[in-house]
Amino acid sequence: QVQFVESGGGLVQAGGSLRVSCVASGNTFSANDIGWYRQAPGKQREFIGRISSSGRTVYDVSVKGRFTFSRDNAKSTAYLQMDRLIPGDTAVYYCNFIPWESWGQGTQVTVSS
Repeated sequence: QVQFVESGGGLVQAGGSLRVSCVASGNTFSANDIGWYRQAPGKQREFIGRISSSGRTVYDVSVKGRFTFSRDNAKSTAYLQMDRLIPGDTAVYYCNFIPWESWGQGTQVTVSS
């Protein structure tokens, strides 16, 4: 079963940037689309976009123009570059294949005003 390990979160001021990494176990990374998700306190997990196996990206309107997805298939790693962060971006961030495998622990991103 695939396991995901997210890292790179932290505390940042509004307007700042962070890059989150997601490493997947196994050898199927390159063949799968990757979805990015986040869960804010007291809210359900929400989908914020995806990057296909070929690198095509789709972004939710809430992050479009500020977040960038990329991937390095040789390292089985997906990246989420977050720029111009706002307090509303505060959440635990996750990645997963589409369709889902088991979830990792996520990484906390906190944006202060």
